[in-house]
Amino acid sequence: MRRRYEPTHTRVVRGKRIHDTMEEKLSRLERETSSTELSIERVEAEFLVPTIENFVETEQVRRLKDRVKLWIKVGYPPHVVGPTGCGKTTLALQVAKEMGRPTVWINGDEQLTTTDLIGGYSEMEAESVRDRFIHNVMLAKDRTKFTWVDNPLTLACKYGYTLVYNEFSRAKPEANNVLLSVLEERILELPTFFGEERYIKVHPDFNVIFTSNSIEYAGVHRPQDALLDRMVDIYMDYYDFDTEVKIVQAHTGISLSEAKNVVKVVRTLREKLPEPHKPGTRAEIMICQGLRVMDGYSKEDLEQIYMDVLATKIGEPKELFKKSDLVKAVLSETYGDA
Repeated sequence: MRRRYEPTHTRVVRGKRIHDTMEEKLSRLERETSSTELSIERVEAEFLVPTIENFVETEQVRRLKDRVKLWIKVGYPPHVVGPTGCGKTTLALQVAKEMGRPTVWINGDEQLTTTDLIGGYSEMEAESVRDRFIHNVMLAKDRTKFTWVDNPLTLACKYGYTLVYNEFSRAKPEANNVLLSVLEERILELPTFFGEERYIKVHPDFNVIFTSNSIEYAGVHRPQDALLDRMVDIYMDYYDFDTEVKIVQAHTGISLSEAKNVVKVVRTLREKLPEPHKPGTRAEIMICQGLRVMDGYSKEDLEQIYMDVLATKIGEPKELFKKSDLVKAVLSETYGDA
């Protein structure tokens, strides 16, 4: 028969008994466990998520949102793929917001590792105890404690948050291997964690939305096929003319006629420039913000504002002159020679 644990003695050391009763141990464990739960406020404070402002919803935007939500509901993570500046990230963050769960966020890049996704030991604390309860007997004890810090993927899996993995294809494939068991077996493995919690069962409310630039862009890696097989690619192009005009107006407050002119110029240039050089909706917003703060502008001012924004993807001087001539020609078609 198993005996119930009882204190072996009632001696007092430094103001408390040497041993705790089983009830006291269970009570302390319950308090420690409940204190690890993360509130929405703590998540938002510790993991900065970009705020979506002036979100514009047209029929085209709504259809894209519904497609992303459909695959989340089915159980396959959506992977939104498209050219830079077309609104992928904004769409993903808006869908995550509408899921009604806290959102955590991570940006992929060349230096990202598995530790950046799951977490790691942030510090080590060494502690030494010297006990002379009996004056001629010394009990020595050395203890080392490691502090583990969860990163976005672990947080999302543990507590059922929505993870937005932005620029997914910019991370090296080996950094993302940990996602295979998360998406297939719904188990997160922490390969560097000490102890029994090496494997975490993924929370039923966990969701992840990936965004990537098209594979033609510099600094983009092709993800492993095993991972691509476990997600659904949603290819997204630039929005239609009317949607882009509404987005530009919402972000800049510029007049409707001026917004239409800027969007028309940028869309014309988009058709004439090669894929990596195509300007997106973000470029239209920047141009309109520049025009809005000017108290009137000449033809030369107009050309300069466009070139300041559009010249960011220029590799050498001859490309700058070539693009400058193209911009001037398109501006003349849109604004006339005045």
